[in-house]
Amino acid sequence: MTDVIVVGDGPGGLSAALFLAKNGKKVVVYGQDKTAMHWAQLYNYLGIADIHGSEFQKIARKQVIDQGATIEEARVESVAKAEGGFSVKLESGAEVSAKYLILSEGKSPRLAKSLGLAHDETNGVPADRNGHTAVEGAYVVGRLARPGRSQAIISAGDGAAAAIDILSREKGEAFADWDSPPEAK
Repeated sequence: MTDVIVVGDGPGGLSAALFLAKNGKKVVVYGQDKTAMHWAQLYNYLGIADIHGSEFQKIARKQVIDQGATIEEARVESVAKAEGGFSVKLESGAEVSAKYLILSEGKSPRLAKSLGLAHDETNGVPADRNGHTAVEGAYVVGRLARPGRSQAIISAGDGAAAAIDILSREKGEAFADWDSPPEAK
């Protein structure tokens, strides 16, 4: 069983996958690289002066894979709460499962609604500040959580918050992802 399934491969989903994989979790991202980022030019992403969204996606996807996550070019047809986590059915008919589920569906709440989560076009799917929803183990990030505030950096922050919350739950205490620079020789 995978630790975390992420549905959606925009900044929110990829950020979540990055933090989780970097910290040893088995993560699979399902997406078809059809994110709105391909129509974006980023001038407002802290630390990046100017980058086309497609280039950003290319770099982010490589970074996530390099940390050990898997990205599957597949459409998720359905999600369901199951014993010990979630069951996910892919367009191919394959079924996969995970303890946690992170939905980064953009502005389409199809899968969130199938879990019984409410969605409001103005406020998105209700969740706590870490993206955790009323369904235990299910998170929403990016446009799904903040439909009127679509910014790559906000979505990436949402993904990071969800990942850190999962890592904290697994550890049983607050977890901080902090790396120190290598010591000078």
